[in-house]
Amino acid sequence: MQDESKETDGSLLGDPGQASPGRKESMKWQKPRLTRKALMKCCLVKWILSSAAPQGSDSSDSELELSAIRHQPEGLDQLQAVTKFTKKELQSLYRGFKNECPSGLVDEDTFKLIYAQFFPQGDATMYAHFLFNAFDVDRNGAIRFEDFVIGLSILLRGTVHEKLNWAFNLYDINKDGYITKEEMLAIMKSIYDMMGRYTYPILREDAPIEHVEKFFQKMDKNQDGVVTIEEFLETCQKDENIMTSMQLFENVI
Repeated sequence: MQDESKETDGSLLGDPGQASPGRKESMKWQKPRLTRKALMKCCLVKWILSSAAPQGSDSSDSELELSAIRHQPEGLDQLQAVTKFTKKELQSLYRGFKNECPSGLVDEDTFKLIYAQFFPQGDATMYAHFLFNAFDVDRNGAIRFEDFVIGLSILLRGTVHEKLNWAFNLYDINKDGYITKEEMLAIMKSIYDMMGRYTYPILREDAPIEHVEKFFQKMDKNQDGVVTIEEFLETCQKDENIMTSMQLFENVI
């Protein structure tokens, strides 16, 4: 009876409790339904879909519109091939994206506005900055529709492995292939600044530091002061507590 609530999309790092007893098949991506309810748990999707035209169901002209903007994305067919969205979902996302960003690009200030809107009681500035940098694969200060949708596809529908790789990229602030304790603390603190004081039970001021100390000790297997992608993946997938703690992301994408 509870199966309906166990949707695989929407969670950044997968649900450690979702494996069926006796089998690990859940580590593989199974085609989930991206219901509007599941989609709307994601701030970035809420932002996009709220801007999509109300007559979104009749969106067959979206492909024609693709050529009308300056930074035209790949055709919907190509995007469908590299993401786990349907053509209809891509059309809705594109329509909203184009309404919000007529230039075909989204900048960091827009990300900051989105997160300030969804987390008005906290300070979302730094988190929005880090998240933007994780989406900005070209490192040029602007995100194209293709990169935006490919990132969303991983976060909402990727395998555990894909989501962990994406999370590593988020934590690796300077993109040198390693996570330092300072980088992990900066990300963790940005999440707490944005929402930590408004969670239940209420989190203490030093909670981010405690979390990072505990995580880093477990992840840095060879004690060299940095965490590699291999160490990160191995620890996260073996340690249920870390996976559960990282579910905090689920509410802030």
